[in-house]
Amino acid sequence: MKIKARTLLAALALSVCFAANASANLTTRINGIISQSSQRKARFSIHVVKADSGRTVYAHNAREALIPASNMKIIITAAALKYLGPDYQYKTQVGLCGDTLAVIGSGDPLLGDERTDKKYGRKVGWIFDDIAAKLKENGVQTVNDIVVDSSIFDDQRAHPNWPKEQLNQWYACEVSGLNYNDNCIEMTAKNKGGRISVTFEPKTDFITIVNKVSPTSKGNSAVGAYRNQQPNKLIVKGKCNKQAGPFYVAIERPPAFFGYMLAENLIKVGISTRGQLTERAVAANSNFRQLAEYTTPISDCLNRSNKNSLGLVAEALLKTMAAQRHGGRNGSWQGGCDVISQYLRSLGISDNEFYIDDGSGLSRKNKLSANTITKVLQSVYKSRNRQLYYDSLSVGGTDGTIRKRFNEQKYRGKIRGKTGYITGVRCLSGICTGSGGDYIFSILKNGSTRKAIDDIVKAIIDSK
Repeated sequence: MKIKARTLLAALALSVCFAANASANLTTRINGIISQSSQRKARFSIHVVKADSGRTVYAHNAREALIPASNMKIIITAAALKYLGPDYQYKTQVGLCGDTLAVIGSGDPLLGDERTDKKYGRKVGWIFDDIAAKLKENGVQTVNDIVVDSSIFDDQRAHPNWPKEQLNQWYACEVSGLNYNDNCIEMTAKNKGGRISVTFEPKTDFITIVNKVSPTSKGNSAVGAYRNQQPNKLIVKGKCNKQAGPFYVAIERPPAFFGYMLAENLIKVGISTRGQLTERAVAANSNFRQLAEYTTPISDCLNRSNKNSLGLVAEALLKTMAAQRHGGRNGSWQGGCDVISQYLRSLGISDNEFYIDDGSGLSRKNKLSANTITKVLQSVYKSRNRQLYYDSLSVGGTDGTIRKRFNEQKYRGKIRGKTGYITGVRCLSGICTGSGGDYIFSILKNGSTRKAIDDIVKAIIDSK
């Protein structure tokens, strides 16, 4: 028995020795990568843990809070899965209040989203066709007013700390209780024999285009759409050789955008509209008679947020969590940030390791430490929702925002992660699988390029 005990102790000591050597080798390799990047004044917050135990295998300024860019979406989607639940669905209701057609938004960020519609085999504008069909089924040939209700969220649709010059970009689109087509239009400019045409989809008179694009026969095309004091009147400027675009342009007043297009499509199929389009809450005593309900599962939202980094989804989830705490109305950024802060504290994370300002990570006031992100990811790893959540992350060399990275055979498919990028900030956090098992990692890097991040992830996978 003594011999067996000694043998067991020796094996255990050998195991500990191997683990220590592996950790030392990983530390040496990552420190070398950091040293090279530090010469370019890059700042890192890095944390790597064993997924099953939470044991730290590498840390570098792990508790220092840096700008996380879109890694903020990791926190928001994890919290949404916890507080809204894996079975949560956004539900947009359409019905009649007498002869008034009412659309009650739920904050659904994927209503009319091109990728989501393609997934379910739905054609562009399907929802307008379906509403028209429901009206005709109920014998309705004329509606009076059209009311769009976006009151589940507050009226602050653009975050005050987003770059003002970027509010026309798709990633900075307005956030509303009633969203449609990612609150964007898709614009294309073409040079046809020296004459420039500018077109956009979906077609609607809600948008006015002023074409100031100049034709050119040399160089690349460079065209942009710019706002002015009149909402949804876009000045399109630049130069066009053969074609510019298609590119996405964010619109203003998403609920009115949806309501206006609904009216246009009803008229096309012979249903007349005689009243006004108004944005207001549908009162509880309005005798609302539901005709249709359109749902979007939270799983679709997680995928679009984490795989494709669609900021509208993260912001909508943030405001939805706030609305649920306030009777289903007036979900706000501040209310959502309070929910997220409470969530992080519940995981034992110190207040000096985070500051939450928005959901998408576009605000430069956001701060997260690598330790904050790994704690969140490990909490999900230990939960019953692990597979649902991790399936929403990009897969290296396969899909999402890291489909063109980690293409080497030894790394492809072994990394699930979420990227982050704004000017001067690059991040990657997630889970990777190596010969040593599953590792949860977070690499926040303010300054320099992304190569160092990819090299660090490869070092984790290579470690034994």
